[in-house]
Amino acid sequence: MSTQPNSKFITIVYWISTGLLALFILPGIFFINSPMAQEGTKHLGLPNWFRLELGIGSFIGGLIILLPFVGKRFKEWAYVALGIVYISAFIAHLEIDGLIPMSFTPLVTFAFLLISYLTYHKLNADKMN
Repeated sequence: MSTQPNSKFITIVYWISTGLLALFILPGIFFINSPMAQEGTKHLGLPNWFRLELGIGSFIGGLIILLPFVGKRFKEWAYVALGIVYISAFIAHLEIDGLIPMSFTPLVTFAFLLISYLTYHKLNADKMN
């Protein structure tokens, strides 16, 4: 029996999760200087320059993950970096705001990141077989 239907399913899950991830990440660059972003940075006790670094870095990481022609090693590092960002955001929100529903929103993006990462590796493993 062929594994092609499974491969098609994984491809669909990969592109849906990666597309949703891109929708979460990429538009943020346009709001990097918004009052809401500035207040959020201040609320978490982070320096103002960090907002710019994080916004630009996330945008670049989102592009690297989304674009199919980018090399595997760059994608791997982008997944790792964004994973650190979302886990750190979750920890920061828990520390500052406590156990409120909004503290868990970074985990939603992290879940899409994880699904995209796992299916990306599954697709690459299928190509090698």
